[in-house]
Amino acid sequence: MRVLVTGAGSGVGKATATLLAGRGHEVIATARDLATLGELDVAARLHLDVTEAASVDGVRREIGWVDGLVNNAAISFHGPIEHVALEHVQQMFETNVLGPVRLIQAFVPGMRSRRSGVVVNISSVAGHVAQPLSGYYAATKHALEAISEALYVELSHFGVRVVIVEPGFIAPGMKEHAPDSGLAAYDELDAQLAQVALKMQGSARPGPDLVANAVADAIDNDAGPLRRRVGDDANLILSARSTLGDEEFEKAMREVAGLSW
Repeated sequence: MRVLVTGAGSGVGKATATLLAGRGHEVIATARDLATLGELDVAARLHLDVTEAASVDGVRREIGWVDGLVNNAAISFHGPIEHVALEHVQQMFETNVLGPVRLIQAFVPGMRSRRSGVVVNISSVAGHVAQPLSGYYAATKHALEAISEALYVELSHFGVRVVIVEPGFIAPGMKEHAPDSGLAAYDELDAQLAQVALKMQGSARPGPDLVANAVADAIDNDAGPLRRRVGDDANLILSARSTLGDEEFEKAMREVAGLSW
């Protein structure tokens, strides 16, 4: 299959492009910084800025069509809801939500006309559970979940599959852009969450290969559910979220994280 992977310069995207190529697929690896793709042994390495319609259209005109689309590119800014700059909120939605939409609108018409293909959207546990000081990132993943769910029903009629991959906390984790810091009222919460992050870094967190395997299996296997959880923590958190009430879930998460906020 010819598969396009966005955000392939590092982390999950790089691992996914490498694994898919190793399984014999024709992989088109893309990233905003073309230099990050230099080591990848894939069919093509292309510059792609998912926030720019002209960039997406340029890639579509260059490669024409794909059998598989992996929407992985995403960014995150850290900070309280009342303080994150709207410019940063817009950047997250442009990349994490409208980016996948641009790729879908560019390549899904060809899949529909051929009555085959697969779209894999990389979501997160954050697509169901919003962590404090990461609320806007979670909002983008909630939005991607909703878009994917609607797309799943729309495209199944035409033989095109949609899969949502929902990782838990994967090492080394997403590189955050500059935080919207400077609001002292939230310093204590920020410090407590930083301690949680340090504990997780010291634990045996799964690497991006685990997510890459889930993506590759979704592409290679026509059977399977819409949503694919990745990681023991994802299973634990999402199972708790689906069975506990809001107050019970919040209490459980505070206890697990050790938050006194």
